[in-house]
Amino acid sequence: MFSPRERGSEPLIYPALVLRGVLVALTGTPGTGKSSVASELERRGYYVVRLDRFAEEHKLISGFDAARGTREVDIEALDREIRVPAKVGFLVGHYAHRLSVDLTIVLRCHPRVLRDRLQGRGWPEGKIKENLEAEAIDTITQEATARGPFVYEIETTKGTPEVVAGVVLEILQGKTQGREPGRIDWTDEVLSWY
Repeated sequence: MFSPRERGSEPLIYPALVLRGVLVALTGTPGTGKSSVASELERRGYYVVRLDRFAEEHKLISGFDAARGTREVDIEALDREIRVPAKVGFLVGHYAHRLSVDLTIVLRCHPRVLRDRLQGRGWPEGKIKENLEAEAIDTITQEATARGPFVYEIETTKGTPEVVAGVVLEILQGKTQGREPGRIDWTDEVLSWY
C-alpha cells in the first residue's frame, strides 16, 4: 500500500500524500456498512477512527437533536482534534466527508436493503425514511464532491465487509475506474415511492 513502486508499474494515485500520511473519509448513510468495513480494515492492520466514539471521548458533542434522537457533533472542533499516527488513517462516520481529508469513499446501499438494516436496528419510521431519502438522492456523495475532488463510491448492497474493504484498498492503490461519484443511481427506486 503506498510503498514506492518499481519502475514501469502503475503510478500511485496520490504520491505526494505518501510523505505525510493520508486521511480517508469512509462515509455513507447509516446502515451502508461503514462499521463492518472499518472492523475489517482494523483487522488488516489499518488505523481507524470511529468518529462518534472519538467525539464522545473528547467531549465534542455540542448538543442533542431531540426530533431525530441523535447527538450533534462539533465538526470544527473534531477536525482540529483528530491526529492519526499512521501512513493511512480511516475516519469513519456519516459526517467523515465534512472533515479535512485527502479522499472520500462513500459506501452506498440499495434503499430496500437499507430499510431492512435500519429496521433491524429498531429505528423509528421517521428516522428510517429520512435516511432512505438521503441515500436515494445521493446526499452524502453530493456533499463530498462539493468539498473535494477525490471522491469514490462503492456499492455495498451485496458485498461482504471483506470484499468491500478490499475495494477500499484498491481505490487507495489507484484502481478507481467505475468508482466515480454518480455511477450509483437509485432514481427508479425513488420514483416507485410516489
